[in-house]
Amino acid sequence: MISTPDRQRAIALIDEARAQGARLETACRELGITARTYQRWTRGGTLHEDQRPLVDRPVPANALTPAEEQEILDVCHRPEYASLPPEQIVVRLFDEEQRYLASPSSFYRVMRKHREVVHRGRAKPPQRRAKPTTYQATAPNQVWSWDCTWRVPRP
Repeated sequence: MISTPDRQRAIALIDEARAQGARLETACRELGITARTYQRWTRGGTLHEDQRPLVDRPVPANALTPAEEQEILDVCHRPEYASLPPEQIVVRLFDEEQRYLASPSSFYRVMRKHREVVHRGRAKPPQRRAKPTTYQATAPNQVWSWDCTWRVPRP
């Protein structure tokens, strides 16, 4: 989204370029917008503000209710499911209790919303490794390294 002061500045620059003989498409391209965007901004001879932030957006009909989100969190907090990823929770919950609360992606979405996405499972969590030190040679024989990628094939 482009703020109103930035729109005003862009329109002033484009109008100035057109007054000096530039084509609309060329002037707009220099600012990274299309000629159609310029026309939309200046429709009716006045500058129009961006109305997207002001629009009330309806809640989707299939959105989870707060009670459903809490039920998902309660299931994730159970001791038998505490170390399982959502894919396994959904399957086991359906197998053991014949209940389907939500998809694994919905489980992840709810857990992310409540800042509970952490490593789950018996495998070790991935570790961040520092990038290897790089060296730059500016003359011969300054940097020596061992090439461990070459190996003798076994007979």
